[in-house]
Amino acid sequence: MTLMPDDQRTIGVIAGNGIYPETFLKAARPHGVRLVVCAFEGETRKDEVEELADEVIWLRVGQLKKMIKFFTGQGAKEAVMVGQIDPKNLFNLRPDLRMIGMLAKLKEKNAESLFGAIAGELSKDGIELLSATTFLEEFLPGPGPVCGPGLDQKALEDAAYGFRIAKETSRLNIGQTVVVREGTVLAVEAFEGTNSCIKRGGELGKGKNVKVIKVTKPNQDFRFDVPVVGPETILTCVDANISTIVVEAGCTLILGADEVRELCGKHRVSLHAMSGSDEEA
Repeated sequence: MTLMPDDQRTIGVIAGNGIYPETFLKAARPHGVRLVVCAFEGETRKDEVEELADEVIWLRVGQLKKMIKFFTGQGAKEAVMVGQIDPKNLFNLRPDLRMIGMLAKLKEKNAESLFGAIAGELSKDGIELLSATTFLEEFLPGPGPVCGPGLDQKALEDAAYGFRIAKETSRLNIGQTVVVREGTVLAVEAFEGTNSCIKRGGELGKGKNVKVIKVTKPNQDFRFDVPVVGPETILTCVDANISTIVVEAGCTLILGADEVRELCGKHRVSLHAMSGSDEEA
C-alpha cells in the first residue's frame, strides 16, 4: 500500500558532527521515510544536511524543549542520534528550562547519562529513540580483515591483548579505545576522545608495531553510543605512524567506506574486525 503524506513514517534526526548524519540520511532515503533534522550550530555540516533533509531546524546544544517541540510538530514518533557532539560542548551548555530540570535529576553528568536522560525526555512526548545503527547494518563489518594488509599471527595476538584491555577500560566507563604495542598499553582513551588518544599512543610507540583497538562496552546503548571509524580515523593513524586498527565486529560503523578502503590501501593501514568471542589469536 502506498502511504499518503499524512501517514508517512517520520523520523527526527539529532545530527551531530562529521559524516555520520549525511550517511544516515542517504541510507534512510530508500526506505521512504520523511527525515526532519535537528542540527547544531558549530557541529553539524550545513550544506550536506540541508540538501538531504525534508526539514531542518538549527539549535544551540542545550535547547531541549525547542528540539522536542520541533519533532512533535513535524509528526515524528521516532528519533535517531547520529554524529558526535564535541565533548567540550557538553560542559559548556546554555540549557533551556527543560534541560535544566533534566540535568538537576542526574547524579552523574557524563555523556552516557546525559544522552540517556534525553532519550527519557523524548519518550515523555511519545518519541522513541531508535538505535543509531538503524538503516546502517551494511556498514557494520563481520569478523576478519576489512581492508588494507592482513594481520599475521603475532599481530593478531597483540590485537587480542589490546581487545581485552579495551573491554576492561570500557567496562569501567573510562574509554573504549586503547593503543598497544607488543603487550604494552601506550594510551587509553578518556575525555580527550579517540583521535587524541591515537596521537598520544603513536608518539609513545614511535610507530613500531603500534595498534589501535576500539570496542564496545558491556550493555552498550546503541541508541546514542556506537563506535565509529571513518577517513579521519585512518588519517589520524597515518599521521601518528600507526598502521593497524582493530575494531569490534558487528558493532562498529565504518563510515565513508570507499574512502577508508582507498586510504588503507594507499597508506598500508590494516583495518581488522575482531569478535568478542574470537579465539583466532
